[in-house]
Formats: sequence, C-alpha cells, structure tokens
Amino acid sequence: MTGHAGTLTICTDDPIGETAQQLIQALCSEMSERYGRPPSPFSPAEAAESREVFLVARLAGHPVGCGALRRIDEEKAEIKRMYVAPAGRRNGFARQIIAELESQAVQFGYRAIFLETGIRQPEAQGLYESCGYRRIPSFGNYAGNPTSVCFKKVLPFS
Repeated sequence: MTGHAGTLTICTDDPIGETAQQLIQALCSEMSERYGRPPSPFSPAEAAESREVFLVARLAGHPVGCGALRRIDEEKAEIKRMYVAPAGRRNGFARQIIAELESQAVQFGYRAIFLETGIRQPEAQGLYESCGYRRIPSFGNYAGNPTSVCFKKVLPFS
C-alpha cells in the first residue's frame, strides 16, 4: 500500500463484529508466528464497556488496522490489539490509530495510557517511543513475563 491513494478513516467499530474478528485473528496469527503462542487474552467485549473503545482504520473502505482502549482504573487506560496489516505498514497508519486512541482517552478523562508489546517487536517499540511513550517496568498481568516490554504516556489534562 505504499503510495496509497485515498484517505485513511478511523472510526469506532463493533469489537465483536466480523471486521474486528478478522483483524484480531490476523494479529493473533502474526504473534503466534513470532512467539509460538497468541498474545495475552483480551475480551473484545471489554472494548464495548463504558470509557472503552475499539477502532478500525480503513483505507478506501478496506480495513487495514485496529486498536482498542481498555480501562485499567479511573485515571488509567491500556492500549490493546494495536495492529496494522502488513500491506498497510510504513504509511503512518499505526501512528494515526494511536493518536485517535489518545484523543479518546483524553475525552474519557484518563490521565495516562499504558501498553505492552513484545521483545520480538522492535518496530512497535520504536513506534511507541516516537509517539512519546516511555518504557516502564512490566505491570499487571505482564509483570514477570520475560517477553513483555511495557510503556506509559502521561496525557495532557483536558
């Protein structure tokens, strides 16, 4: 999709719908190839709760990526299921999805966003760092997981 024509649209989508399931399945397949197992469990229904969202990015109407925001507590959220299909990578789509998730987080009143990625995803680590995320010790269910790399970003006050 390099040199793509058209505008990327990012909209809230049904986290248990067909599009979401296709994107999440593609993500899980890729993570299984890299790590020998799928990523940590995530209930797509969680993204339908209050102050949570599931986004799908589309180019010319075709889904090319997704990302979810999951509530940790009143002041913190976690980015889950960040994914851009291989054909859509290196076009800034992930950066745009992250920006929209951050915008949603500010609207929801969160003060910080946390996320986890893996040691075999240097491209993801670089993306998050370039978006202002700082590496932190593993948190929550990721604590003690030697393949986890965790990040945090403090959000501007709304």
